[in-house]
Amino acid sequence: MISFPAEVRIVPSSCRGLQYIAGDGLHVRLQVQADSNTSKEVISTLSESLKAQERCIFYCQSCGEIIIKERTFLRVLPLPSENWSDLVEEWCCHPNPFANSSLHPQNNDCFLGHTYFLVNSGSELHVPGTEIVHSETEHSASERGFTLKSKENARVICKRCKAMLGETVSSGTTKYYVTEMIIQPSGKHFDMIPRSQFVQSIIAQCLVELSSARSTFRFRIQGHDGKVYILMWLLNSDTLLVESMGNSASSNVFTLFEDNLRPDSRSSGTWNAVKVLYHPCIKNRNKDLADAWENDFGVHPLTFPSKTCLELLLILSLSNACLPPSLRCMNSFQDYPVPCNQNVFFFDDSYILEWVGK
Repeated sequence: MISFPAEVRIVPSSCRGLQYIAGDGLHVRLQVQADSNTSKEVISTLSESLKAQERCIFYCQSCGEIIIKERTFLRVLPLPSENWSDLVEEWCCHPNPFANSSLHPQNNDCFLGHTYFLVNSGSELHVPGTEIVHSETEHSASERGFTLKSKENARVICKRCKAMLGETVSSGTTKYYVTEMIIQPSGKHFDMIPRSQFVQSIIAQCLVELSSARSTFRFRIQGHDGKVYILMWLLNSDTLLVESMGNSASSNVFTLFEDNLRPDSRSSGTWNAVKVLYHPCIKNRNKDLADAWENDFGVHPLTFPSKTCLELLLILSLSNACLPPSLRCMNSFQDYPVPCNQNVFFFDDSYILEWVGK
């Protein structure tokens, strides 16, 4: 017996396409009605979390360590697109006045990109009770809660859990990735968010924002090391996901990402979701297609720490294995469902593929 949430109502006359597929089971399409304000929005976007003139605290998302304490920005400004300097040449009838120049925040500035934000590290307020350790290959700036490793762009590492948070792009500017940090107003209680849930939500937000602003629907997920890990194609950004908890006794529970995928971790309800297709690109898989997408102006690159790219790929592949065999691939792309310990119903007139929680 499957029970839908109270806010979800099925339209009986809409039942169609009922069929039995060997190895899958029954397939059916239904139209539903749901209250528009009942879908669960758990994680705020970067622009919602960072406001000018508001004091906030920056936490490591993986372990909750305070990275920047009690910071107030006088200006919070969006960054232009990555190739803005190239476009200036098309707008100006004279040599590019911004050639070889970079955008760096001043004191009390914060610049927002799609996958990262820039802050002026010279004015960060220190976390008390820390030490500074120097060596030939690594020097610690522990009073700010992270460690800097000497490379072309020094990596910013959480002191407690050693997760990569970002990079130093100049002597006074630090780039933090949005998948690695939680930003909350000062005085607000900090609650840990399961890693898998956070990664899915943040990346889904990036896909939705870019597709809306630039009509871009194909994305190249790459690590900070420049390696391509996933090719992703956004199909739909307005899917309603309805979850109903099944019999967890026989569920194959995947616990690498802690509480998010355990059967008792989330109650049934409705969720906003996006649908995507994906290709894994590790170990030279789909190399020809990855090379073609790299030279395609219609493909937008999204850069995250390499470990985060592998986390996302693992979420996709494990969830894909839980789909009925007939729904796992489409035109050589792979599909992505939700964790396999839940009964999930997608309601949309188009072909249903993957979702990356929003």
